[in-house]
Amino acid sequence: MQIADSTGFGLPASLQAQFPGAGGSGSKAGAKIQLVWEYLSQTFDHLALIPWNVPDNKYVDTVVELARPHSLFLFDLGYFKLAAFAQIVAARAYFLSRLNHQTTLEEVGDGRGQPLDLPRCLAQETRPLVEKSVLVGARERMAARRVAVRMPEAIVHERRRQAHAVAKQRGYTPAHAYLTLLAWNLFITNVPATVWPPQTVALVYTLRWQVALVFKAWKSHLHLATLTTTTKNSTLCSLSGRLLLIVVTFALGAPVRTTVWQKQQREVSLIKLVRHFQAGAEQWFRVLFQSPPQLTTFLSQACAAAERLVRKAVRTRRTSAQRLRDSLGPQVDFFEPVLALAA
Repeated sequence: MQIADSTGFGLPASLQAQFPGAGGSGSKAGAKIQLVWEYLSQTFDHLALIPWNVPDNKYVDTVVELARPHSLFLFDLGYFKLAAFAQIVAARAYFLSRLNHQTTLEEVGDGRGQPLDLPRCLAQETRPLVEKSVLVGARERMAARRVAVRMPEAIVHERRRQAHAVAKQRGYTPAHAYLTLLAWNLFITNVPATVWPPQTVALVYTLRWQVALVFKAWKSHLHLATLTTTTKNSTLCSLSGRLLLIVVTFALGAPVRTTVWQKQQREVSLIKLVRHFQAGAEQWFRVLFQSPPQLTTFLSQACAAAERLVRKAVRTRRTSAQRLRDSLGPQVDFFEPVLALAA
């Protein structure tokens, strides 16, 4: 399962030509890292440093080039682009995304599509979880499932409060239809209902937030966005070094995670792993100038120590992955990613 996401940060003005910022009152220069994170192995399928002013729904064209038969992509709303989803479908792959509420939908019935008024439909709905087979897009008319999950009243109230606040600041009144939709989380996917029942769709999407932990580790513990230089070349050198550190750390983390699970049935804490490798920074620097056998021995010892020190604390609350496995039940007619998720 491949989770696409991005994170951005400001850069010194000396890099404005190469890395223009997002504009407005923000930094004149800025960078964004585009990441496609393979959830099961916790490795990178794609990592790119790009200018901050490149929107996610444009970069998604690059992301979907990774689509292979039976692969699965998770996107947030920033990557919403029907043409990209159609490319995934054409590759015989699968996607799960938040639904842009302005998207044209047609309800499938009697062999032809009927226009679907989403706000009116959901305003009359009493169930907490509903799905419909739909055709998506005025031109694409792509077959998909629309899943709607009703949110708790406290969350709905806060969403509507924020919507009114933004509207007041910008001088308009929020539409009643939009306020109605704020009571729901809306998803779109081409994964068949025989594989994922509606409740599983919502559970799978929660796994996307694991990427937030990856970005937190980069920024808080590997100090990706804390640059002390201001000149162009020195900043690029510093940034390249930190990106290299990220790649090495996560490359070593993947086998540690596998070993800890196989031996102890425990998960690895990403934050603990980063801290562990960071604590030996001086030793890392010295061993890089030694012979390959010495470097191999050092890395083996560092990973062996990590197996003892970076396990997640035991907790009684079930993880998202555990709840996902439960929701799949005893089904056996899965495509490969779902089998792996349920393992």
